[in-house]
Amino acid sequence: MSFFKKLKEKISTQADSVTEKFKDGLSKTRNTFSERVNDLVARYRKVDEDFFEELEEILIAADVGVSTVMELIDELKMEVKRRNIQDTKDVQSVISEKLVEIYQGNEEQSPKLNIQEEGLTVILVVGVNGVGKTTSIGKIANRLKNEGKNVLLAAGDTFRAGAIQQLEVWGDRVGVDVIKQSEGSDPAAVMYDAVQAAKSRNVDVLICDTAGRLQNKVNLMKELEKVKRVIERELPGAPHEVLLVLDATTGQNALTQAKTFSAATDVTGIVLTKLDGTAKGGIVLAIRNELNIPVKLIGLGEKVDDLQEFDAKNYVYGLFADLVEKAEE
Repeated sequence: MSFFKKLKEKISTQADSVTEKFKDGLSKTRNTFSERVNDLVARYRKVDEDFFEELEEILIAADVGVSTVMELIDELKMEVKRRNIQDTKDVQSVISEKLVEIYQGNEEQSPKLNIQEEGLTVILVVGVNGVGKTTSIGKIANRLKNEGKNVLLAAGDTFRAGAIQQLEVWGDRVGVDVIKQSEGSDPAAVMYDAVQAAKSRNVDVLICDTAGRLQNKVNLMKELEKVKRVIERELPGAPHEVLLVLDATTGQNALTQAKTFSAATDVTGIVLTKLDGTAKGGIVLAIRNELNIPVKLIGLGEKVDDLQEFDAKNYVYGLFADLVEKAEE
């Protein structure tokens, strides 16, 4: 249990409210995943092939992803052999260690948003309809504004009925201006106007909404590439972030979307919404391991401040909170 004690010590340096958000937000995943692991450990006295086969099924059910699960199981087998672990209870902390390692495998990729210290930062936000894209933009704007940033929004989703108004509602709610044109306008023209406005107003961060395109419509993907080119032309080096918003409740379909969008727009980070609404929170690991794209923000509720910066240790704590707290006793 030493790993759980160390984990608790590491996260105790953070605000209790953040730790609680992860714990509460991952309760659905924990209640199925952690309970099934506990049941597995209780039923097996020794760590054998049957034990690993059942563990494999539990991880796949949590949407960790088949290839990630295979890697994880192989590493667990090696670690169990290396440490000469006989008792199944001792495997739980090894699983937790490996989950943290999987996520933090590439230290070069920061989970923090790439906000420029000086000048304008442009964040391009992409994703299909219904994933919570506009809501995420509003929450990101609120987050940055609370950090003292001057934020501007660009209504680049000109095709979906009501999309511009929806963004304006969020702009009003968090106190941020929205650059827009009429419905059906060229999204690239909106981006041009927005970058010019951001420059003239000395804005710190420009967040650009885009159409919630179906990922299988190639011509629409080309439209996204065009939008990106206009931003790059008007502000060399931009966009500084291309955030793909995914709905955690869609599981492996989210992974498919991530593959398609990352091919079209060089996605730099994932915003994973509705993680509190699914028992398949393992999708975080599948995205990280199979696509090598960091999950930067996760949605753990409906409140404006429930979009949290992703933290691997808090994530694992959310999955194993009961065991971590038991280790303190």
